[in-house]
Amino acid sequence: MKRTITHLADGRELIYFDRRDDADRGAIDRRPLDPRPVASELRHDPLTEEWIAIAGHRQTRTFMPPADECPLCPSTDTRQSEIPAHDYDVVVFENRFPSFSGDLGAYGAAGGLSDVRPGVGRCEVMCFTSDHSSSFSHLTDDQVELVMEAWADRTAELSAIDGVEQVFCFENRGEEIGITLTHPHGQIYAYPYVTPRTRLHLGAAARYAAAHEGRSLFADVLAAERGGPRVVAANELWTAFVPAAARWPFEVHLYPHRQVPDLAALTGAERAAFAPLYTSVLRAFDGLFGVVMPYIAAWHQAPVREGRDLGYLHLELFSIRRAPGKLKYLAGSESAMGAFVNDVLPEEAARMIRSQVDH
Repeated sequence: MKRTITHLADGRELIYFDRRDDADRGAIDRRPLDPRPVASELRHDPLTEEWIAIAGHRQTRTFMPPADECPLCPSTDTRQSEIPAHDYDVVVFENRFPSFSGDLGAYGAAGGLSDVRPGVGRCEVMCFTSDHSSSFSHLTDDQVELVMEAWADRTAELSAIDGVEQVFCFENRGEEIGITLTHPHGQIYAYPYVTPRTRLHLGAAARYAAAHEGRSLFADVLAAERGGPRVVAANELWTAFVPAAARWPFEVHLYPHRQVPDLAALTGAERAAFAPLYTSVLRAFDGLFGVVMPYIAAWHQAPVREGRDLGYLHLELFSIRRAPGKLKYLAGSESAMGAFVNDVLPEEAARMIRSQVDH
């Protein structure tokens, strides 16, 4: 892998990840860009003890442009995009409309009982391929391995930034999910706090270890599922299964068989084994109803400075589609109370997905 760092016209960092050592990445971004926005404001909710990012500048971000104006496609002789080069394999750059960044502004008191602090951190965009019409499910194994190399690289680099507490790699796919750009891409958030979901995971893992002679909760969940009726696909190094208490109509968790804290800790063999398993599950999702499946793919990694012995890297993939022409909306119970009601029996969901997995 060749890694080349350059900068966009407004100073944002851009990194090319190439399979070829001879790739020329000397193209320069000559666009007249506005100054970068200051970091968001973090406000603390005393009732939930959660931090909420207030990022008003994101209201102006690019929304669903036509394909010939896509900012994630390579630049051409007549149009410059966010990527100056005329082609690329995988590229990562700082988000133009970040939820977190290192460009600090002035932050006053919010009033009430809410503490305020700057949203220090970083948000990056990762383009998986230069092909606008492709998708992650259609990447070759070599392409997926390069994406994983880039994920691992960014996890390590962002974890070293002062103030960053957790790194989150994810992909939103489909208009139903709320994407603003259709080009195959994901995002990486470097949070200045440990996220609420991760705190729940680590708390449960700590209590489980205390009650079970130091055993890993995640490892025991995986061991209980392997070979069971909810497994949808597996190989020597990974298992993909529908969790017994799935929140979403179609939800699959992918675990490496070896406990590691984050993507940077995976071996080359583990990264290679992930590629064909994951893309087969993605294609199975699309095969369920014969339509492109909207989904969120979320890598759960251990925080930077705490719980690394408790955390267990895994990917959670889920869709809000519950049937042809029907979506699972987060209405009263889910949105107001955080109490999920799933319309699809997890064992039935596993059977349906398994029937579509490549064999």
